[in-house]
Amino acid sequence: MMTKLIFQLCGSRVGESHAEALLRLERSHFMLDRFERFSLAISEINRHWHKLAAEELAPYGLKSAHATYLTTMARHPEGITVPELCSECGKDKSDASRMLSILEEKGLVTKEATGGSRYRGLMKLTPTGEKAAEHVCSRAAAAVEAAGRDLSPEARETFYRALDSITANLRILSKDGIPQE
Repeated sequence: MMTKLIFQLCGSRVGESHAEALLRLERSHFMLDRFERFSLAISEINRHWHKLAAEELAPYGLKSAHATYLTTMARHPEGITVPELCSECGKDKSDASRMLSILEEKGLVTKEATGGSRYRGLMKLTPTGEKAAEHVCSRAAAAVEAAGRDLSPEARETFYRALDSITANLRILSKDGIPQE
């Protein structure tokens, strides 16, 4: 009865047998479950991560969005250009400009002119910015360790390989579009 109802609602494709249509619908249901599970997990991870980052950055008068900039700049003590920072953080220039302006106002970042031009200058952490970045980096490492405490080293490695693969594939799909069936 349920199968008949599904076929009435969804129909079958031309030349498709009943078994083929049922298999296609089962795969579609399975993919929807995976999509919902994936989407909800990513959303929940993001929400909790931002909450934790906001709590850690509150003493500096910053928001969670600043964490990425601080931790990335900490890896570049020699300085980093805004386009490089955008690329490494996965952010656009307008977002970087807003975040860096706030970090400059708080005395955590300076912009040093290169070749006589402040426009193409290097963004560097100030000593206070270095302390803030060190704090964020150590607390982020503690959070990641605690969040993954149930994972074996092998499971952790598999997780990060899978996450890298999904990220790369989503990057391509967002650029090229989702292929048609």
